[in-house]
Amino acid sequence: MPQLGLLHGRVWAALLGQLLRPPRFVCFRAVHSRSQVAEAVLTSQLKPHQEKSNSIIKTPKGTRDLGPQQMVVREKIIDVIVSCFKRHGAKGLDTPAFELKDVLTEKYGEDSGLIYDLKDHGGELLSLRYDLTVPFARYMAMNKLKKMKRYHVGKVWRRESPTAVQGRYREFCQCDFDIAGHFDPMIPDAECLKIICEILSGLQLGDFLIKVSDRRILDGMFAVCGVPESKFRATCSSIDKLGKISWKDVRHEMVAQKGLAPEVADRIGDYVQCHGGVSLLEQMFQDPRLSQNKQALEGLRDLKLLYEYLTLFGIAEKISFDLSLARGLDYYTGVIYEAMLLQSPAEAKEEPQNVGSVAAGGRYDELVGMFNPKGHKVPCVGLSIGVERIFSIVEQRMKTFGEKIQTTETQVFVATPQKNFLQERLKLIAELWDAGIKAELLYKNNPKLLTQLHYCENTGIPLVVIIGEQELKEGVLKLRSMASREEVAIKRENLVAEIQKRLFES
Repeated sequence: MPQLGLLHGRVWAALLGQLLRPPRFVCFRAVHSRSQVAEAVLTSQLKPHQEKSNSIIKTPKGTRDLGPQQMVVREKIIDVIVSCFKRHGAKGLDTPAFELKDVLTEKYGEDSGLIYDLKDHGGELLSLRYDLTVPFARYMAMNKLKKMKRYHVGKVWRRESPTAVQGRYREFCQCDFDIAGHFDPMIPDAECLKIICEILSGLQLGDFLIKVSDRRILDGMFAVCGVPESKFRATCSSIDKLGKISWKDVRHEMVAQKGLAPEVADRIGDYVQCHGGVSLLEQMFQDPRLSQNKQALEGLRDLKLLYEYLTLFGIAEKISFDLSLARGLDYYTGVIYEAMLLQSPAEAKEEPQNVGSVAAGGRYDELVGMFNPKGHKVPCVGLSIGVERIFSIVEQRMKTFGEKIQTTETQVFVATPQKNFLQERLKLIAELWDAGIKAELLYKNNPKLLTQLHYCENTGIPLVVIIGEQELKEGVLKLRSMASREEVAIKRENLVAEIQKRLFES
């Protein structure tokens, strides 16, 4: 201890000696020390920057950017979809991009592992929404609503293996339509199927077929085939893969992974490979095993009623009763459906495309009750349109036929062939804007006329208003059609009316 005390004394003496030195020495050492620190900090800052310069700049896996031409196509697709929703009386709704994790868990069966969980930053466990249906059910329960017809367009996120060729991404847009409330059986369900037909016909994607089944028929089928009730949902998830993989592979999964007996899987196979129309429905009513199951009979009766309404709507020929349709999501309780394209939307020279289903939906009568403290149920039925898959088809068709798209909605371009006419152009374009006409000009004082006309050709602007010295003296303007290249002189006071007339006629 005494030696330690002596050492401390020497240290203090050395420090005191440093402090008593002339200021110039202290300053020199301090400056020298600070420069070393600055150099070290600069080096540490530059190193990550140098490493970043070698990294690849790209979008995250399963996502994509949409350029101006792609956005025009996407907006047109969504416009067709939303116009149909509104035509059927739906109101718009939006919900947060993320929900409390508890809201989303145990709603999607085996697909729950595809939910994106977020880090905890505020004491709440959150997840990105997996679809638009569960948030809608939460909204209904939270606001104590008993009925609603709503549409919702928004992005959802799923941690699955993306396939751009098939229009599958980890971030994608869905367009949903749902009818919530207590109504007479199958009327809202029939309207949902009618809406799908209207949208797919309006988008001109080619011929399509809507597969229809019922969860109660599936559960009854599993029961009479010998599937334990605890394995209903797991078996349903396997059946849902039919169409993507063969029956042989589905059977192997049910036996090897889901633990079903081979003879049980074979009995299921006898049913799920059946598809048809009303005749198959009547055949199932006569089935010795299925007709003895109460759940299955309820589903069959509702499907028979559904077909009656679909016939009145004139779309029965687009519907196929298909026992292989399962829809893997846990919340479905009744009728389920899925729309598939039957052929390429373009001519025979185009490569056939495998994009999977383009629309799907069904009845979920118990989902709202899961969020209600007293378990009050609000029956719901709805549909979801797969925008990304439809977009991939339209995009491919446009590439094949070299279709050109106008990326702006500009109707008129204000041009001049002479110098020092910026003020006149600005006054003229202000007139057009004030009249509600979509107009542009080049942001240059003295642009060349050829440059201005090339801009109109490249962007697809149909009309050009030209002002110059001669036009200014005569009180007229030249109106040029880019399609015909015809120019006519129009009095300044008549310009807006003439443009509006031409735009209306086109």
